[in-house]
Amino acid sequence: MHGVHLERESSAAVVRATGELDAYAAPDLVATLGDVSGEPRILVDLGDVSFLDSTALGVLVRAVRKLDANGSRVRIVLPTGSARRIFEITTLDGVLPVAATRSEALAELAIGS
Repeated sequence: MHGVHLERESSAAVVRATGELDAYAAPDLVATLGDVSGEPRILVDLGDVSFLDSTALGVLVRAVRKLDANGSRVRIVLPTGSARRIFEITTLDGVLPVAATRSEALAELAIGS
């Protein structure tokens, strides 16, 4: 079971994902990330994600690169847990803009805005 929802914080659009992000969930992730294109600050909250497969990782990498190229500032929330471990194994935690908490990510997005 998964969920991908768009939320609003005062300083950023938030894509909040829950459950398992796999090939089945990828279309929802693509659609919601598409809904935030053009937003100046975007937070992708993976704090409640229990599983992430290569399809979902690919969606995230492509989306972050595209959003960044279009001038958006993006942060991915990855607390300790299985989603963070997958990012560490694939070394994506060193390539993509990650933060340990939602408040940390929001603070990073607010700098320079």
